Amino acid sequence: MESVVGARGSNYTITKKSALEEPAMEPLGQQKRPESGQFLLQVDRQTKASYATYEAAQEAGLAIKSGHPIVQVVVYDAVAGASKFIELANS
Repeated sequence: MESVVGARGSNYTITKKSALEEPAMEPLGQQKRPESGQFLLQVDRQTKASYATYEAAQEAGLAIKSGHPIVQVVVYDAVAGASKFIELANS
């Protein structure tokens, strides 16, 4: 706290808040989420989820692809660095 005498002789006090009083603001919006699984499900080049097994990622990818056949769905193996496109079977 700091006391200051103004130009006309009036006293006023300036109070500064410490950095510990205010919580740090985290940016909202497109934050990088921690990836826990080896296999990442990407829709139109955007990572949507991660899975521990390829089969689980493929099953989720097929569900998205069957509902929205126009989008590009890929399962990316983060360890091997390989991508596999998910396509619907032609019937």
